Amino acid sequence: MSKKPAKTPSRRPAKPASRTQPKVAANRPNSRLVDDTPERIARALEAIAAHLAISTPAQAQAPSFTDADAFVWHPNGRLSKVARVARVEIDLLKGIDRMRDILIENTERFADGLPANNALLWGARGMGKSSLVKAAHASVNLERDEADKLKLIEIHREDIESLPALMDILRASSFRFIVFCDDLSFDGNDASYKSLKAVLEGGIEGRPENVILYATSNRRHLLAREMIENERSTAINPGEAVEEKVSLSDRFGLWLGFHRCSQDEYLAMVNGYCRNFGITVAADELEREALEWATTRGSRSGRVAWQFIQELAGRLGVRLTGK
Repeated sequence: MSKKPAKTPSRRPAKPASRTQPKVAANRPNSRLVDDTPERIARALEAIAAHLAISTPAQAQAPSFTDADAFVWHPNGRLSKVARVARVEIDLLKGIDRMRDILIENTERFADGLPANNALLWGARGMGKSSLVKAAHASVNLERDEADKLKLIEIHREDIESLPALMDILRASSFRFIVFCDDLSFDGNDASYKSLKAVLEGGIEGRPENVILYATSNRRHLLAREMIENERSTAINPGEAVEEKVSLSDRFGLWLGFHRCSQDEYLAMVNGYCRNFGITVAADELEREALEWATTRGSRSGRVAWQFIQELAGRLGVRLTGK
């Protein structure tokens, strides 16, 4: 009897994968992501805390002001003393006699505890604005006791927003301070001048009685001309916009203008330096070389005169150490 062939199991075609399967898988909770979330949050918080620790200034502490007469302010709350101030003797500053007398008188009144004004020294470059501030400080301190000497604190232009923190330190001191900012000016959308306005006058606390501010600038209103013109052209009320900008310079009660010197004043500066440092040159030769030096620089100023003296002294082998 013949055997029937065994039936082979039929192979059913595989069902196509459901189109909704990825959606189901996507809806399933991802245990790895859930477990990593607290760790990632912790790392992010640590990074934020580290960034804040770097960017936040340390608690400012007053140094021992008896160690020096001059200091430099740092925005992290530190005052570093200056062992030797780079200054020019006040007798060597020529062509600025009127500004010199006014600033020294104002500084002496302040040192004596009498009312005095913040001072803005503005005008031509190289005419001794910053040199006059440092020389006036030294001149007023010359015959004063240690306890009565003025302290000179320099703050850099880019650190002007930290000025309130500096005021908090100086307010509690028994000394009197000149806070000095060289080449103070504002450009573009820089709004830090508003904080300076509040510190000088207008804030609740106001300027401490033992602090006065001296600033130098090439601009009378501390702002670029195009900046003022842009404010005038884009504002709804042009007059108010300009007033807002130029009101900063009004906070300085004393304005001292420095203008380009004449040829005679320039030569007087050169001769004064030569006498002070013992440089001996024939008068006609000295005048000829000094004028030639000024011509090649395109200007006459105290800075140009000093640069010529350095060139002349170096050529003659004379050290600029004074008498």
